[in-house]
Amino acid sequence: MPSNFSADKQGATAIGGTLYIVATPIGNLGDITLRAVEILRTVDVIAAEDTRQTGILLKAHGITTRLMSYHEHNERQRAAQLIEKLKAGRAVAVVSDAGTPTISDPGYRLVSNAADAGIEVIPLPGVSAVTAALSVSGLPTDAFTFIGFPEKKTGKRTKLLRRLADRLETLIFYESPRRIIALLEAIHECLGDRPAVLAREMTKQHEEFIRGAISRIISALAERPAVKGECTLLVAGKLEEEPAAEDAIKEEISRRLASGTVGTTAISKLIAKRFNISKNEAYNLVLELKAKK
Repeated sequence: MPSNFSADKQGATAIGGTLYIVATPIGNLGDITLRAVEILRTVDVIAAEDTRQTGILLKAHGITTRLMSYHEHNERQRAAQLIEKLKAGRAVAVVSDAGTPTISDPGYRLVSNAADAGIEVIPLPGVSAVTAALSVSGLPTDAFTFIGFPEKKTGKRTKLLRRLADRLETLIFYESPRRIIALLEAIHECLGDRPAVLAREMTKQHEEFIRGAISRIISALAERPAVKGECTLLVAGKLEEEPAAEDAIKEEISRRLASGTVGTTAISKLIAKRFNISKNEAYNLVLELKAKK
């Protein structure tokens, strides 16, 4: 295959010495752009997170370009090899298993190295689980924070969630089906029973969106023998407290502290449940008012 193609940046023919970051479907193989198909067809090599999975996509669209594995375990070595190909005038495309490369997937090292070497990097936008889920969530979309896959260890995950507890924007997580219930329970504990949407198997045959409070989603999943499919979880940001509601919370805490019959932890649990706020937030308020006594 010739390596120096001629086309402008808006064209659909690969240019030698250029790195293309190509978004691919997250499920339905039809969710790929015409430009992406042509670029994948005309580059010299496609660096793929999983060559077997990408091979299915390429076969569906009649693409025969050579594949090279590029994943988290060989990223450093492969990045160096691909940079050499780019310097030699080859056109290289990077794809992940699904969605947009470098978003919670390998690729950022290669992009960074290419930019440092003066190699042109061109995005081919398309499907992303983040924006797909957000667009149908019904949660605020004017601002959001993408967390990606949270920490697996309980302690680190709890610290992360506590840092996020006061964020006002929509929070977006990726999680495996094996750990999704544990994540939901941790969010319920640290952030309270907030509105949320769990997107599962998006664009696939068993696509599902479970909507409602965190507790409702936990209950819905707990009834199943197993949770299957890729999960994207969207959680509403913290609601700005109205003064009246905040005053009511503080008044209730003060009353219970004055009674002296219930301890700090017990009060915070009662307050969290009654006013639908996180136990962490309630506990901090109890400590604050207790210190002022």
